[in-house]
Amino acid sequence: MMAMWFKRGRAWWCAGFMVLLLGACAAPPRIGSGAADVFERTGRFALNVQHFGGQRDAVQGGFAWLDDGRDLMLDLANPLGNTLARVDVIPGRAILTRSNGEREQAAHPDALVELVLGSPMPVAGLRDWLHGRTGDAPVQGLEKNQDGQIAVFSQDGWRVQLSRYDSLGPRLLQLHRNDANRNISLRLVVDGD
Repeated sequence: MMAMWFKRGRAWWCAGFMVLLLGACAAPPRIGSGAADVFERTGRFALNVQHFGGQRDAVQGGFAWLDDGRDLMLDLANPLGNTLARVDVIPGRAILTRSNGEREQAAHPDALVELVLGSPMPVAGLRDWLHGRTGDAPVQGLEKNQDGQIAVFSQDGWRVQLSRYDSLGPRLLQLHRNDANRNISLRLVVDGD
């Protein structure tokens, strides 16, 4: 009888743990108020880096994105939902504010996000890619899906795959980059409305 109770208790504990784990993968809350003149997305990201020496780094968590066309805010959270950092991008400057209040500045947001995650994340490119656009930099290998939406292309060293479009843009972005000493893979899954 005691063994049966223990097995049942363990099963309930495992089920409860899985519910907590799945809930912890939720994206952080939206940054803005839902105003019509801003572009907002929330979701999850997974960043994997395979170094040619054999070392592998992986970071995952949630993101919240707010872009009014001029200024951009990006919140990065760990899998438990705790904010790791906020990146504020204004013309000519990017400011990173860590969860402990420390601040750093640079002319480009990609460099600041690399400080938090340890590997590059193309914030500048995402500004267009989240809309399902390529942006102004030269593009190679552009392919569209059957609905005429951008599906695959290469830009600024990234191989970009966009899919699962909704009315705002792609809900799945898969990005790959091969550098001299590492391969980088970034997957963003955008939450539904």
